[in-house]
Parts: sequence; structure tokens; C-alpha cells
Amino acid sequence: MSRDDIRALVERHLDAINRHDVTALAAMYAEDAELISPMFRTVRGRQAIADSFVRLFEIFPDYTITTRRGLFLSEGPRAAQFATVTGTHRVALYGLPPTGQRIEYQAARLYTFVDGRIATEQRIYDFAGVLERLEKTRVDRELALASAVQQTLMARPPATGTGFDIVGSSLPSRAIGGDFLEYLPYRSGAFGLAIGDVSGKGPAAALIAAMLQGMFSLFEDVPGPPGEVVGRLNRGLFRRGVQPRYATLFYGVLEPDGRFAYTNAGHPAPLLIEAAGVRPLSGGGPVLGVFDPMTYPTDVVQLAPGDAILCYSDGVTEAESPDGEPFGLERLVELARAQGRATPRAFVDHLLATLRTFSATGTPNDDATVAMLRYEGPGQTVAEHRVGARAATDEQTRPAPGSDRKKTG
Repeated sequence: MSRDDIRALVERHLDAINRHDVTALAAMYAEDAELISPMFRTVRGRQAIADSFVRLFEIFPDYTITTRRGLFLSEGPRAAQFATVTGTHRVALYGLPPTGQRIEYQAARLYTFVDGRIATEQRIYDFAGVLERLEKTRVDRELALASAVQQTLMARPPATGTGFDIVGSSLPSRAIGGDFLEYLPYRSGAFGLAIGDVSGKGPAAALIAAMLQGMFSLFEDVPGPPGEVVGRLNRGLFRRGVQPRYATLFYGVLEPDGRFAYTNAGHPAPLLIEAAGVRPLSGGGPVLGVFDPMTYPTDVVQLAPGDAILCYSDGVTEAESPDGEPFGLERLVELARAQGRATPRAFVDHLLATLRTFSATGTPNDDATVAMLRYEGPGQTVAEHRVGARAATDEQTRPAPGSDRKKTG
């Protein structure tokens, strides 16, 4: 075969590939031809080679090869073609589920011809790199799904009811974490708040957090003392045997008269912000999912109008500055002392903004989740409480009847 004959056959071969014409492709190979490629390894015989093209076009339905005319070499019965390959991954490949990812890679094809047909074809390209990119796409999608799950867990709008006001939010980390926040409004008028953190990161942590949050929803119609409820959650997580996962959890219930009953399963102790100062709500038991049976005590604190409970995950106190210094509990307590009488919305926004500034990058290493629950007083809405507070202030500054604050000489 002349050089022009070889070029013409290679161009017909390329055209048939781009048209996905398996019949035309098979006719270009010798009966005992051999195809060597990273994807299909060694394939022998015209029919087996045709079957490999069928499989290739199933995996990448838009498989296309693009060449530049100058990238073609031939010597005697041999030729080399250099091209760019593109295609969209639509069918499982080596156990990797379809990603829908469009890939592009450089490839070389080395041909040997006998009697006007292809006797051997060797394809050279970075197949490991192709699989790595497809795997990265799969992982990125799983992380995106886990992130969506986590955002659903954290998507708790501010809630206002008779006697309370609550705002919760989270500063997401670089990795998917296992934080979750749950509100439980009971028919009795009580209001439940749960904040938790599953060990580890990634999709598994987010899914276990979703499972725990789903368990909590079962207790909305069957309320009980917080210690009893958390004991049931511990039993459920332990019996599922999800190892080495465990979770921390704080759960409290605010009654309309200001009684706040709570228990803690290894979670950072919330802060009680009251007129006398700031103090942690101590007590509780070990983390969830490690021991069973386990008894969790229920503690009770009486809130006065204006008192607040500040719940947070360890991502708040463990947030680091660029120098590696942790934010720490002391800074959080000082912030609560200075700003704790602000509205829950204002305080939460201020705390998260402070964490962003402290970490400099604005993105902590772990999720920083926070919720503030403010008790407004029995039978009062938030608006009534604030109007009443303004009225009292106005009364204190209003001149006495018959007096004139303007001085005369």
C-alpha cells in the first residue's frame, strides 16, 4: 500500500468511527486482526473487534475523534495517528456508574496493514486518568448530594411562637459534616430544640444525621422527658450497628411557663444567658450509639422573660485563625455577655460574621452551627414583649404630669 492508500484508509476508518458505523469499521479489519487498547485490553478477530466498537459507542454515545492533518505518520505498512477524543459517559464502565460527564483526552493509534486491511491497531492513552476524572465526577456528585441533604437538615427558618423566639443557622465547612438542627413544636404549646453532630465527615455522616433527624420526628406526637427521648435515640442508633459512627446531641423542651427541661449526650454544653450573667447548662451522659442500655438524666432550669439558651456545635469553638489558634469557649462566652441581650437574629448573624472574620478564609474546617432560643414570657408573642419593653422605657423617661422639662430663666 502506498502512503496515500494508507492515509485514505485511516481517514475512512476515522469517518466510520465518528458515524458509529460498526459494519463499515468491521470491514476494514483483517479476519484475524488484533486490537490492543487500555479499555478493552487485547481483542482478537474481526467480530470481537466489531463487538468492542458496539460497547464503546454504548458507553460514550457521542464518541468522537478529531485529528489535525499534520499529526499523521506512515512508514511502509505502518502508520500513526494522533487525535483528540471526546465523549459523554452514559453506561457503567469498570464498575463505575454512568456519570454523564463529558471527557476529553489525547490518544495515539498505531496501525499495521496487510493486504489493504488493518492487521493490528494499538491505542495509547491515559486510561487511568480517564477513570480518575470520571471517578472524581462521581464523588463530586455524591458530595453535592450529601451537601443538599445537609442543607436540608440545617434549613430551619426562624420560628416565633407564644412566649419564645428562635433563630438557627450554620456556617458550612469545606467538607460535608454531620451537623443537624431540629425544631419540635408540640401541641401542648411546648417547643423542642435539638442540635447534634455525627462523627466524621462526608455523605455517610450526613445520611446518619438525616436518620437521627427522622427518628426525632417520630416523637412530635409522643413527647416525653428529654432524657427518655434521647435514651430511645441512643438505643436506635446502637442497634443499627453503624460503626464507627457516633453522635453528640443536646435536646431541650421549653414550656410556656418558662421551664426548660433538657438532656445532653456528649454535646458542647449550651450557654444560659440571663440577667445575672452567662453560665453553661451542665449535665447529661455519653455520646449516642456507643453504649446500650444508657440512661440520660433530665435537668430543668427556670427561665425568666428575656433569658436565652445558646446552642452551638464544636465547629464554633474549634474554628481556627490562620495561625492555628482556636476560637475557644472563652471568646464565645465573652460574646454572649456582650451581645446576649440582642435579638436571636442579630446575635446569630453577629456570631457567624465574627467566626468568618476570625478564620480569615470565611470557611471553617468543620461546620459551625448555632441556635439561640429566647424566652419572652408566658402568653406573650415576640412583638408584644418588645412593645411592652419599649413602653416601660418610655414610661421611665416621660416627664411627670404638669412638669416641663424645658428650663426657663
